[in-house]
Amino acid sequence: MRVLIATQAEKTHFLGMVPLAWALRTAGHEVRVASQPALAEVIASTGLTAVPVGRDHMFHHLLRSAKSLGLDEDPGFDMAEERGEVLTYEHLTRGVGQFVTWWWKVVNEPMLDDLVGFCRTWRPDLVVWEPTTFAGAVAAQACGAAHARQMWGADLFGRMRGLHLRLMAGREPAERRDPLREWLAAAAGRFGGEFAEELTCGQATVDHLPGSIRLDTGLPLLPMRYVPYNGRAVVPAWLREPPSRPRVCVTLGGSAPERLDGRGLGAQDMLDSMAGLDVEVVATLPARERAKLARVPDNARIVEFAPLHALLPTCTAVAHHGGAGTYATAMLYGVPQLIVPQLVTAQYLFDERTLGERLAEQGAGAVLTGDVTAERVSAALARLLTGGEAGQQARRLRAEMLAMPDVHAVVAELEKAVSSRRGRSVYGP
Repeated sequence: MRVLIATQAEKTHFLGMVPLAWALRTAGHEVRVASQPALAEVIASTGLTAVPVGRDHMFHHLLRSAKSLGLDEDPGFDMAEERGEVLTYEHLTRGVGQFVTWWWKVVNEPMLDDLVGFCRTWRPDLVVWEPTTFAGAVAAQACGAAHARQMWGADLFGRMRGLHLRLMAGREPAERRDPLREWLAAAAGRFGGEFAEELTCGQATVDHLPGSIRLDTGLPLLPMRYVPYNGRAVVPAWLREPPSRPRVCVTLGGSAPERLDGRGLGAQDMLDSMAGLDVEVVATLPARERAKLARVPDNARIVEFAPLHALLPTCTAVAHHGGAGTYATAMLYGVPQLIVPQLVTAQYLFDERTLGERLAEQGAGAVLTGDVTAERVSAALARLLTGGEAGQQARRLRAEMLAMPDVHAVVAELEKAVSSRRGRSVYGP
């Protein structure tokens, strides 16, 4: 069968899709990856076939413009919000409207027409799209393909969609407003289609989070064991030697330092907080962040990059901002986590807090929010490193992840879905 991977030009979102894409490819299927031109070289570097569509989006330019205009003090709509008294119909409708206007339209509209055009020419049997690339669902409908969403983090999208539908059901029809439906109906209508609820969350959702952590959305689900992928990597010589004392990884994530405002707690405070602990600290910091350091503690090693799937198995703990890739990789290797959402920016809140809280509930880590200081970081990390409970629970989550269906089993399920849809073998003409 022909499979199209659709993603807006966000590197970290795409990298999480690479293992499934390659599993489909090695199963004998034709696979192409469609995104805006800015991501074409990244796609090609993974060995997959890139199809540049449309023009590059301006989302990160908008974020920088908001900062320069002093508009970034307002955190905006928080998709991780869970308090019922806050999540009123009015609040949720206004928040979804903001996301549609300032996020989802911005990253999708520049690629939508060209993506549909390519799909109608190439005729994929299946489209797999990451959760902000609604253009993938619209294009699948326009060419008659099956489609599935592949998550990179907590499914706040599906949870909020379900809540919004329930709140709307309690209103009079004339009072109901659904910004996401309005936009997707107009987008599908451009190509002769119409709104269907599956345009919002796919016909199925591929999710790599274990059941203990995963959000319950009630959506059709394809659980898949996580496969770490950071792109091309070389294991440095120092990493081949076992550490002489507990090793703690500190990482700011793959894209956060570049994309965000840098007004969070920061690498310097994190390193200072660990200077008095009997640990070896390995901090992965881009050159720009390393240049900001005024001092490096004696127990710290600073490197620009180390493949997390090689580094984390040697670690006793990891401290990070809650990035989805770091989070899942640490879980897969049974490493306790200290999550500090404000590590890289004062306003960086998407699913970091949710992921951190759910991990803490399982006893496999800790999350620090509110007024985060170096002293709080040091105390929290010391608790993770002593007693053994966090390590035990982290290993339990690792076992739960290892028991999930592997990527090849998910390929088989996708093949079945496509075969049943078109009534013949996926390997047929």
